[in-house]
Amino acid sequence: MNLSVTNSPFTEGQATQINELLQTLTPEQKVWLSGYLVANQQFSTNAPTSTQSQAQNSTTGEGVLSESTEAMLQQNEPTVIPEKRAITLLYGSETGNAQGLAEIFEERLSNIGHKVTLKAMDDFKAKNLKNVEDLFIITSTQGEGDPPDNAAELHEFIHGRKAPKLEGVRFSVLALGDQTYEFFCQTGRDFDRKLGELGAERIYERVDCDVDYEEDAEKWMANVIKAIDTETKGTQSEQVVSESIKYAKEKKFSKANPYEAEVLENINLNGQGSNKETRHIEFLLDNFGEEYEVGDCLVVLPQNDPALVDLLISTLGWDPNEQVPITDEGDTLSLEEALTSHFEITKLTKPLLLNAASFFDNDELSEKTEDREWVQNYIEGRDFIDLLNDFATTELQPENLYQLLRKLPPREYSISSSYQALPDEVHITVGAVRYNTHGRERSGVCSVQFAERIQPGDTVPIYLKRNPNFKFPTEGDTPVIMIGPGTGVAPFRAYMQEREERGFKGNTWLFFGDQHFTTDFLYQTEWQEWLKDGVLGKMDVAFSRDTDEKVYVQHRIAEHSEEFNQWLQNGASIYICGDEKHMAKDVHQAIRNVLVKEQNLSEEEAEDYLKQMKKDKRYQRDVY
Repeated sequence: MNLSVTNSPFTEGQATQINELLQTLTPEQKVWLSGYLVANQQFSTNAPTSTQSQAQNSTTGEGVLSESTEAMLQQNEPTVIPEKRAITLLYGSETGNAQGLAEIFEERLSNIGHKVTLKAMDDFKAKNLKNVEDLFIITSTQGEGDPPDNAAELHEFIHGRKAPKLEGVRFSVLALGDQTYEFFCQTGRDFDRKLGELGAERIYERVDCDVDYEEDAEKWMANVIKAIDTETKGTQSEQVVSESIKYAKEKKFSKANPYEAEVLENINLNGQGSNKETRHIEFLLDNFGEEYEVGDCLVVLPQNDPALVDLLISTLGWDPNEQVPITDEGDTLSLEEALTSHFEITKLTKPLLLNAASFFDNDELSEKTEDREWVQNYIEGRDFIDLLNDFATTELQPENLYQLLRKLPPREYSISSSYQALPDEVHITVGAVRYNTHGRERSGVCSVQFAERIQPGDTVPIYLKRNPNFKFPTEGDTPVIMIGPGTGVAPFRAYMQEREERGFKGNTWLFFGDQHFTTDFLYQTEWQEWLKDGVLGKMDVAFSRDTDEKVYVQHRIAEHSEEFNQWLQNGASIYICGDEKHMAKDVHQAIRNVLVKEQNLSEEEAEDYLKQMKKDKRYQRDVY
């Protein structure tokens, strides 16, 4: 705003001179000048008498400030506070966990005055990495140590020759993972190591989170804020962040605050004689108060098999009613309840094995855990009972249990119903897991709980989980290709229900596969009705055990190569749901082969084509 005679006490000449001067000043000079004027005003208010003034002038000289005045000016000279560094917050997320944490962290940083740019890694231009100031990364890891789809390109860039030097950049990494996998938190570790090698300053050490990540994530956020924010006391920062995450949890149903959902139906979808058992489970959402979208997940808090709990207590030789601590804070449960609903007892992890070596006081175990390869091989397919049987201990005490076992992780299932069609219900499709290994029968914790111990009328603790990386078109004219063998068909059933509810026709192509047509065609009647009514445009199925040579969905894609390519060129989006280790990789290769064959692309060009589809959200996966 320019000064004038109408908006200031200055004459026209004074206003003109001041305006001209202000235009030449830097922001720091303006701040200093304002402090000078305030100090000078205070000096004038406390000015000495004319006699005193004359005496001072005769001593200091005309126009020269006295020492007391200079001291006053120095005392009142404003401190120039440097602007806070710009924060870039990037997330790599496959199922939404890392994205959810990043959004909470961005909100908290913004609320305490920081300028934050929040982006998925594939929305961030890698060449701008050299321009960031404070960089914080939250990322998960997929499969055998691979980055999430939306982190793959940036991960490749920083490990390539074009990666810039990052002197002057400060950073910290929050890594999400699962300790049962060999390459636990590998993507986060990769980013952390490479950023350091490129010259960036690690402002706070990387934190690796297991499946029960909330508490570790809270601590990381609080400590990062304490490290970057000199104006906020550390204890205040930690409290602010914890309260923020607590509020984010409490304003909807969550692990800490689950909804007890009544089971309406629990049906076996497989026919008599099938090698499989797939449960269709319907829950009542009475006064639930939250909507879900196609592609979202339902999270279930499971319980361990009571028979397995009894066997473990017998193996330990402890009293099932004894109170045992479950946290450092001294919270306790009875041993039976702790092993049923709090601790994971069906899987071994590397940290568990290494901790056991110190608690068991077993020389053989201590020696073997020195061998990394042995550790990795031993934990595969074994549980806590196996460990106790193989390495006897009399030293392990009930109070040590919580230091050894991790918390029982929730189970996530793709929702197989549409909220638009069934607002008071939510459905999931669960394959019962049973197998024999190391001389004992084993079973999936949650899947067999549904198969054997949950009846209509029972209640199950659940909550919703958004999946922002698996979202379907909301308009009806976008062609959609759906590839989902076995229980991977669940979200596509939800999508068909929603399209039917909205009156959409055609533009959909389903690839479904399983073992046998007669016993394993999940939701067969519904698919055939949708196909007949035109809600589903096209369907191809593959039943691997009905022919001499096994046929899978990727073979059906190859058989329809020309038409598949035509759908892609017409703007179709591809959705894949199911097993990551084998199916998803085989399907990806099949699609790449279509591009090579039908568009005359090289393997590298076909891969680039699919990378661009991922960027455009036309190639989305929900794999596990």
